[in-house]
Amino acid sequence: MNTPSNSIKNWAEDERPRERMILKGPSSLSDAELLAILIASGTKEKSALDLAREVLTLAQNNLYELGRLGLKELQKTKGIGEARAITIAAAMELGRRRQITGGLQRATVTQSSDVAEIVVPLLQDLNHEVFCVIYLNQSSKVLRHEVISSGGLTGTVADIRMILKNALLQNANKIIIAHNHPSGNLQPSGADKTLTQKLREAAEWMDIKLLDHLIVAGTGYLSMADEGML
Repeated sequence: MNTPSNSIKNWAEDERPRERMILKGPSSLSDAELLAILIASGTKEKSALDLAREVLTLAQNNLYELGRLGLKELQKTKGIGEARAITIAAAMELGRRRQITGGLQRATVTQSSDVAEIVVPLLQDLNHEVFCVIYLNQSSKVLRHEVISSGGLTGTVADIRMILKNALLQNANKIIIAHNHPSGNLQPSGADKTLTQKLREAAEWMDIKLLDHLIVAGTGYLSMADEGML
């Protein structure tokens, strides 16, 4: 069976993505070449690299936007079926989880950017509001983080009693809360401010300190503590 003339197999060996990765490491490859390795093979008309470039064009040549694409959106590229779309989505999810794990491995939280390393990867790609809590000990070491509630496009409800109950179960001395704004607006709403104030006051009665409330929009975030809103 003849190999299509545009097949990567017809390229010089040191130009093929797989071979170059073996010889020079993954950092030597472009985004399109790494994506082509995931796609694995092309079609009769296009090489895997051609398909990869088309997928990246669909994502505005932006890996952040690529991570936001759903399976059906990925399949809008001719030659990307369900199996290839799943492979791409799985790789993006692994990258996101690696970011989260890196943040959690930090010994202590000393500033808002430390918190952002944990919550931004968790919340940045979501198209609905999600509220999460980070529990810390007296030394500000992360004990656990969890999603408390998930809502719609415009809001979610956080149960103060549940947050404090879980904090006691974790033997936490401090807590940090965070949620995302799918609208892209980083400014806290009136409801955000009210919730923060109520939680701070309720936590004080239990000798638990609310350190911060982060609002995430895309890859950006706002720290209410940094802004003097806490």
